[in-house]
Amino acid sequence: MKSAFFALAILFTAMTTLASAADAPYRHVVFFKFKDTTTPEQVQGIEKAFGELATKINTVTGFEWGTNVSPESLNDGFTHCFFVTFKDKAGLETYLPHAEHQAFVSKLKPLLDKVCVLDYVAKK
Repeated sequence: MKSAFFALAILFTAMTTLASAADAPYRHVVFFKFKDTTTPEQVQGIEKAFGELATKINTVTGFEWGTNVSPESLNDGFTHCFFVTFKDKAGLETYLPHAEHQAFVSKLKPLLDKVCVLDYVAKK
C-alpha cells in the first residue's frame, strides 16, 4: 500500500511539473552588437522596427527592450537586449519564419557585428 501511494505521489508530481512547463511562457532573448559603421539613425530604425514586430505577429504576447547600463563592463560589446515572450514554443516557431520577421532580419544583418540569442521556458 505504501509503495502504491508513493508511486501515485511521484506520478502526480511529474504530471504537475509537465503541465506547468507546458503552461510556462516561452522567452526569446536577443542581444545585438552593432558594427562600428552603423549610424545612430540606423540603430534607432532597428529599435523601432523590432518593436513593431510585436504588433505585426500575433504570437508575440510580450515585448520589451533596453540598452546596456551595467557598470561591470562584461557585455562583450553587446549594447541592446530585446526580450520577446510567446505563450509556448509554437509561438516562436510561427514567429521565426514569418515574412515580417524575415524582412526585419534582412534589414538588420548588414548592421550587426554580433548577435546572441537565448530561448528558454520561464520557471518560477
